[in-house]
Amino acid sequence: MSGEPELARTPEDDTEEEEIKSSYKPPPEKSIEEILSADQEDESLRKYKEALLGQAQTGPVIVDANDPRKVIVKKLALCVAERDDLELDLSGDLTDLKKQVFVIKEGVQYKIRIDFIVQREIVHGLKYVQKTYRLGVPVDKMTHMVGSYPPKTEIQSYTTPPEDAPSGMMARGSYTVNSLFTDDDKNVHLQWEWSFEIKKDWKE
Repeated sequence: MSGEPELARTPEDDTEEEEIKSSYKPPPEKSIEEILSADQEDESLRKYKEALLGQAQTGPVIVDANDPRKVIVKKLALCVAERDDLELDLSGDLTDLKKQVFVIKEGVQYKIRIDFIVQREIVHGLKYVQKTYRLGVPVDKMTHMVGSYPPKTEIQSYTTPPEDAPSGMMARGSYTVNSLFTDDDKNVHLQWEWSFEIKKDWKE
């Protein structure tokens, strides 16, 4: 310890931090064709591209020709050890999700899994953002960096690190969640609202 007093933060410090954050610009998107044609003489880079692109090397990967999106979010699952996953179908009418309420035992550890399809092009810097509200008041926000994914005919998945559900009498009750699947370029691949209820036990 130096014994010197810590300098107080000023509004200018906060403004500078915000400018640093806002100055970040993701690299420009490149099509699969551009990636394949660049630096062809570099053998190690060629092998890296093969691993990165997978099925897309042999031609466009289109799972649903009628859907122009690059990312099709299919399902959200709430995963708890030794219990069946609680699942939300995200491929239909999203307004129906409000009728389906997950019941979660207080204090239990859970993960959230997102199942999605990537088609047409690589997607860069996918993010899952979740904001939780109780009685209209925000109580929690999570942002998870999902990563970059090549197009594939199979469903791909991302699972969040484990989280602990709130516990105690004051934590019990109903919660509303706004979920967003986005990326570095601020494309909104899907935005949906769902609900859960914290109870003392699963079968209360």
